[in-house]
Amino acid sequence: MTRIVVLIKDIPDLTEVKIDPTTRRPQTDNVKRKLNDLDKRALEAAIRLKEATSAEVVTLSLGDERTKTSLLEALAMGADASYLVNDSTIKGFDGNGTSKVLASALARIGDYDLILAGELSLDGMGSQIGPRVSRLLDIPQVTYAKEIKLEGNRVRALRDLEESDEVVEADTPVLVTVVREINEPRIPTLMNIMKAKKKPITEWNLNDLSLGIDELKASVKVRVTDIKAPEVKRKKIAVKADKMEDVVSKLLEYLVSEGVLEA
Repeated sequence: MTRIVVLIKDIPDLTEVKIDPTTRRPQTDNVKRKLNDLDKRALEAAIRLKEATSAEVVTLSLGDERTKTSLLEALAMGADASYLVNDSTIKGFDGNGTSKVLASALARIGDYDLILAGELSLDGMGSQIGPRVSRLLDIPQVTYAKEIKLEGNRVRALRDLEESDEVVEADTPVLVTVVREINEPRIPTLMNIMKAKKKPITEWNLNDLSLGIDELKASVKVRVTDIKAPEVKRKKIAVKADKMEDVVSKLLEYLVSEGVLEA
């Protein structure tokens, strides 16, 4: 049976993230987490392939206990099982370190024909995980796919290159990253939500994957020291006049003097 592994990530709901006015740092501790949108579309693509070819679909994530909510959503959408690497020591890894953990987990899952992932995650927007994982596994990769077909041991994809499209083919196993245009994810039914609770979720830590934390930390190339929103200072200029025409005239003068508009 064809086996499809979907790499999914849970991220903070960016619409609920607020900025601390004093420190200018994002406040994410109590923000609801959700499936990364492009990963959800990769999962939808996998489920459609499953429905067309009777494939098995499993998901793989790095995360913690909160990630299980997103895993249940994936299972409710139609995934058959989920794998979670739950180890606090890998928190904050860059794309290189994260890819090494994912590649080791994929090697342990084994016997996959197709690996699907979103083009990028909306919290990091690095677009590195898919290509790095394929390199570590030494398998072909197809990026920016907006259509995917699985024909026996061969994958055909339509790539979105902005000004043109490109049709490519690759023998399995292959890793494919998808763009937003590929589909619109389904909303799980109540029945499938109930069934999801009975589907298996397998948890691993670094020891289970035979990975050493010191070696992984040495592989991290990018370290984020701080995250702050840009400082915005308002000039608090009030435009006052008796007539609307005069208000507009004064406003335009201010905008020209500040260089916002050309005279």
